[in-house]
Amino acid sequence: MRKTDPITVAQLADFDEIIDVRSPAEFAEDHIPGAVSYPVLNNEERVIVGTLYKQVSDFEAKKVGAALIARNIAHHLEAHFANKPKSWRPLIYCWRGGSRSGAMAHILNQVGWRASKFDGGYKAYRRSVLTDLASIPATLQFIVVCGMTGSGKSRLLQALQQQGEQVLDLEQIAQHRGSILGNIPDAPQPSQKMFDSQIWWQLRQFQPNRPVYIEAESKKVGKLRVPEQIVASMWQQGQCLRLNISDELRVELLKADYEHYLLDPDSLKHKLTYLTQSYGHAQIEQWQAWIDAGLWNKLISDLLVRHYDPHYTKSIGLHYPDYAVARSLSVSDISVDGWPQLARQLTHS
Repeated sequence: MRKTDPITVAQLADFDEIIDVRSPAEFAEDHIPGAVSYPVLNNEERVIVGTLYKQVSDFEAKKVGAALIARNIAHHLEAHFANKPKSWRPLIYCWRGGSRSGAMAHILNQVGWRASKFDGGYKAYRRSVLTDLASIPATLQFIVVCGMTGSGKSRLLQALQQQGEQVLDLEQIAQHRGSILGNIPDAPQPSQKMFDSQIWWQLRQFQPNRPVYIEAESKKVGKLRVPEQIVASMWQQGQCLRLNISDELRVELLKADYEHYLLDPDSLKHKLTYLTQSYGHAQIEQWQAWIDAGLWNKLISDLLVRHYDPHYTKSIGLHYPDYAVARSLSVSDISVDGWPQLARQLTHS
């Protein structure tokens, strides 16, 4: 590759480090997976320079911006790059691949490193993400893990991943379990763009000749939209794998997975009020009374019967008409050792 050749997404792995020089706020919303944040303008400085561009002139903005950028690059040279060997090859990007990344790349090259600029910057990267999300899923063999709420779908995916299988765990990436009670404490969901990026990164690692295990999901996981082509590939060409499990074990799994609600009953009582329109005040008050009495098994069983199972049955019937006759696995051991055994049973049968 000549130094003048344009750098594309396909070449990201060719570099020792990917450096995002955009502001911390831009980086937090989304960035190339694995990139590190070394901003040449912080959030406040970016606002100052942008305001000068709009309200005064390009010249005044560039004067102020150049001083700030030079100062910040000097800091990064001393704090982050001082111990890098001469052979170090960083790839640098900003919003459009313009002045911010150009300034950093120029100075690093003057030092003697082989720094490259990502052509088109983040905007070009984002276009590639959207293009790949619309095309890669159709090339993959999805095995869609189906089963009623509390059947251990996520635990099976984790066990499969630990055994080296190709797994796309959308709930793990989304930091949400996909239902009205599915938020994870102290783990806010990523932005939509970051969700897309993390999915894109995993899709690019998958080999088309090997199956990809994925949990049956709706079009949204919490507040986040699942890319349309992934949904279409799951529903239209995915092979359904049904987990069978007793109601008693489902209740035990749900108590473990949602332990934070058992430890903070008031938060669960509040969440259940979101279902008032569907079930009425009397039913919500009944569930809340069971929470106050610590009747967790009774509460969970009733929620499954009245809310979760009917919704899941309707959805699964629409999107996986072969669900009743699909290949199935029976879950009988929900201990730590049970899931790896089930994963091996699946992959070796």
